[in-house]
Amino acid sequence: MSKSFQMVRNARKTLVEQKQESKKSDPYKVIVVSEAGDGPHAPTSKNQEYFRTARRVLEECKKQKIECYILSIDGAYFKSIENVHRVHNKDDPKGFVVDTNTIVIVRGPAFMRLSWLDLISQLERTGATMVNSRDTLAVCSDKYRAAIRLERDGLTQPKTALIPNESGVKLAVENLDVDFPVVLKTLEGSKGVGVVFIESARSLDAIVQLLFKQDPEADLLLQQYIKTNFDVRVIVLNDTVMAAMSREVLEGDFRSNFSQGAKVKEYKLTALEIEQSLLAAKAVSGVWTAVDFIPSQKPKKEPPYILEVNHSPGTEGIETATGRNIIKELLDYFQNPKNRHPVALEVGRFERLEILGVGKIVANFDTGNSARAIMHCDEWEVKDKKVIWKNNGKTFKHDLVKMRTYEQGKWSWSSKTPIERPSIHLDIDFNGRVYKDVQFIVDDRSHKVTKCLMNQTFMRRANVMVNPAKTFVVSTKHGVEPDGTFKKGAFDLF
Repeated sequence: MSKSFQMVRNARKTLVEQKQESKKSDPYKVIVVSEAGDGPHAPTSKNQEYFRTARRVLEECKKQKIECYILSIDGAYFKSIENVHRVHNKDDPKGFVVDTNTIVIVRGPAFMRLSWLDLISQLERTGATMVNSRDTLAVCSDKYRAAIRLERDGLTQPKTALIPNESGVKLAVENLDVDFPVVLKTLEGSKGVGVVFIESARSLDAIVQLLFKQDPEADLLLQQYIKTNFDVRVIVLNDTVMAAMSREVLEGDFRSNFSQGAKVKEYKLTALEIEQSLLAAKAVSGVWTAVDFIPSQKPKKEPPYILEVNHSPGTEGIETATGRNIIKELLDYFQNPKNRHPVALEVGRFERLEILGVGKIVANFDTGNSARAIMHCDEWEVKDKKVIWKNNGKTFKHDLVKMRTYEQGKWSWSSKTPIERPSIHLDIDFNGRVYKDVQFIVDDRSHKVTKCLMNQTFMRRANVMVNPAKTFVVSTKHGVEPDGTFKKGAFDLF
């Protein structure tokens, strides 16, 4: 089965089907990071305490009896006491507990200040599911950075060039290599704000000169104009297309944003458009995103022009166009714990960790190990349901969890198949956190490079993503020579 076909098949699954893939449904709670009250980016209407999508999430959570907390990011703060994490609005000393059963829906204003983004990073460290992550916010909020990601993944998009300063206009036009009209954009901006239609080189020079006079540090880009009567917005949730709508270009304008008054209606995507929308969302590592594109002349055979990926999809237009309750579908999706994924921490193939009560050791984070983690021992025996094992001249005793029977592969040092080894629970201190009762098999690994082999189960629990090109990303290189080779005995406990 081809990758493209599999993607399209997955995308055509309804959210109900995905929810039913797991019978288990764990309760969860929701935090919406938005702005309210007297914040600088708060809703302008005095009758609206929150932005529309934040209000809709709160409404649907109440219907489903899901705990929901609207975190007004201006003035919000984060506190951890004895490993219990809370976020607080500025006038709320009690706050709201954040944990691994929390879905954090991050709305538009969060990217506007570094301190607000830092709060997003703190939320990520709790193990909550982020919708979306700080990295996704940063990429989507920078139109040129997003264009680089889309280009990296081979997606079709309008030609784009940066204008770094006032004197860089001519070079940007040359690099773009298209005829006027063109589109001038600020690197940051949403809802069609900061987008200008430019009909001539003279107009471009004048507008750029004015913009840099108002703000010498302005970030601008120039983009190819593709004439169209409408564009398409696709709401993507991980591997699923939730909905799509067409947006008519405004009369006397070239923009098509619903917030600017554009007419919308439901749009039927081709298989190719589904695939390209999913790939665009994946390019920015998005969980819940809106992909905007202009259809090609042959939408079944030629890919669309991807315009941008929005990290904070508005829901009013898509719910109007489709008549569907998008927010309810979003909440239903996360009922399935298999759909909740914290932001992973990058680690190297080798990292140093501490086995509490035993010692520190260099471990191999083996992504191919779907069985048990393995700890080296010189010898072992089981007495009265206790495992007595020796390592580096020391003797340890742990409760027997279970005797494990498995077969050695044909390239194994051992000719005994199947073999039986005891499993025990060990507590692991890794990257500042203690993981209780990690199950290990104890076995003779004297013939192996590393004395400790971690498995997929621990990596999921620690929420790490292994970069095989790196070593010691989050730990120190104890026992490693300057050239990267290991000192003799570097993998022994100490």
